[in-house]
Amino acid sequence: MGKASRQINVVLRTPEPQPLTEPEPQTGGKAVPAQGPFADVMKELEQMVGLDNVKELVYEIYALLQIGQYRADAGLASTQQVYHMVFKGNPGTGKTTVARIVAKLFQTMGLLQKGHLIEVERADLVGEYIGHTALKTRELIKKAMGGILFIDEAYSLARGGEKDFGKEAIDTLVKAMEDYKNQFVLILAGYSEEMDFFLATNPGLPSRFPIMIEFPDYAVDQLVQIAECMVKERDYTLLPDSVMKLRQMVSAEKNRYPSTFSNARFVRNLMERSVRQQAVRLLGQYTSSSPGRHELMAIRPEDMRADKRVGI
Repeated sequence: MGKASRQINVVLRTPEPQPLTEPEPQTGGKAVPAQGPFADVMKELEQMVGLDNVKELVYEIYALLQIGQYRADAGLASTQQVYHMVFKGNPGTGKTTVARIVAKLFQTMGLLQKGHLIEVERADLVGEYIGHTALKTRELIKKAMGGILFIDEAYSLARGGEKDFGKEAIDTLVKAMEDYKNQFVLILAGYSEEMDFFLATNPGLPSRFPIMIEFPDYAVDQLVQIAECMVKERDYTLLPDSVMKLRQMVSAEKNRYPSTFSNARFVRNLMERSVRQQAVRLLGQYTSSSPGRHELMAIRPEDMRADKRVGI
């Protein structure tokens, strides 16, 4: 028994051979490459505050495409899916940014040849006379080939009723989705209720968009975090009192205008206005000398001035 025990100890202490390549890191139970194009895409996505459901979907798409490549290499049938999407949510919730990231993902995974994003709205699609709308829409679809056509406030295409030229744009888009379903991706975006109404106007529309994503409003803490990231990128800092005032201003705006609150867009405008006010304040304070590094970076509470409709 003693000899057997000592022999086992010797075996356990023998160093195991090291793998030639390091295993892929695990993120929340998900295998993510440590390097490469997809790792860059995920890093860009992970830097966005919140959006857990969006990040989950992007990983699902990556996993499907990656396994599809493995299946093709093994001589198995690779499932073709349609990736047209609907993004529903208020302004400033990250819809356009996520669309750009999805375009990069599809390009890196070989689903789209170019991976560019063509961002349009109603005025870019709808013409002034019969036949003009179809021509304009087809031109934009042509430009989007190999990439993503992103239509913001897409519900506006259905606002004019049956005789409106917006219906012509919808019909042209529907036909292109069938004719070129593997050559470009169409993403429609807009307010949740309006997009639901828009999809209900044409019984064939919902089934053509297998992926529908809700972009929820950001919580106050998340918006404060977004603001801090914004100023940090520009070498500014928010003092503790400034963070407190920011929280008050965001809460006031969010509570007063819940249906039109612009989320991260509101925060970005507020921070840009604060930077301008800081510059004005510093020029007035330092007339005969230049401010120090700390002063040049610090955003003080008095620099933070909200829109006139917010009483803070």
